[in-house]
Amino acid sequence: MTVQLLKGELQPPVASSQDYGWKNILVEEFHQPPGQETYQNLTRHTLCISLNSRPSRLSHVMGDRRHISLFSKGDITITPISSTLVSQWNQKDQYLRIQLTSDVLQQVAQDSLTVAPKQVELLPEFRVRHPQIEQISLMLLSELRNGGLTGSLYVESLTTVLAVHLLKAHSVLQPCVALYQGGLSDRHLLRVIDYINAHLADEIQLSDLATLADLSQFHFSRLFKQSTGVTPHQYVLQQRVERAKQLLKTTDLSVMDIALLCGFSSHSHLGKWIQHYTGLSPKAYRAS
Repeated sequence: MTVQLLKGELQPPVASSQDYGWKNILVEEFHQPPGQETYQNLTRHTLCISLNSRPSRLSHVMGDRRHISLFSKGDITITPISSTLVSQWNQKDQYLRIQLTSDVLQQVAQDSLTVAPKQVELLPEFRVRHPQIEQISLMLLSELRNGGLTGSLYVESLTTVLAVHLLKAHSVLQPCVALYQGGLSDRHLLRVIDYINAHLADEIQLSDLATLADLSQFHFSRLFKQSTGVTPHQYVLQQRVERAKQLLKTTDLSVMDIALLCGFSSHSHLGKWIQHYTGLSPKAYRAS
């Protein structure tokens, strides 16, 4: 549940992932006129990343802490669950708001970090810089603006890595990540690849792939890339494109039918990635 007490004519998000079915994360882009907001989220941790091309002065109050400064693109504010953040700004303010469930942080802490889930607690932060968190946030923003076309597997991977960086840099205990090296075993790699090839038409979840390899999502993603040279979502996308290319050449199925059989959401979705990998539209590739 989110409680927001607003003063002034604040605008709804210009883009929101609410309709995309992303698990454990809500991503929203805002362009606000001068105003004031009192914000509290009782179920999720919240990050706000400034998108201002020109620095904008903001006043923040969280508990007994007050912070007033210029916020530039990439500056991050962290509001833990149940904390109340009062913000005021006198110029146009553009920002990305990311809400993460406590479940995803607890799961990442249990699977990947040297800390018990019950000890997970984020620190309140004002105007901090973290290049990796900024990069992940901008990748989520790009996917948001793209209409979620890359898919849930991609967003799951970004969510997991975002949770790891938050826990490492901005949690009370700042735990260490237990790292594994050497890639997946041959048995696990073949099991995962066979599953992907058998389910290209379906929505493939990172959690399902990690379970096949008996690993956490974070460690699975790292070891899969060590084994294949690409991330899980890149590999799945490549396999979908290869399947589509094969069907375009060997069948008379419509482009829309091929798109659905290969896990693409639409004719244009397939067209975008066929163009990306071959330089041709599906129709032109079929005729080539």
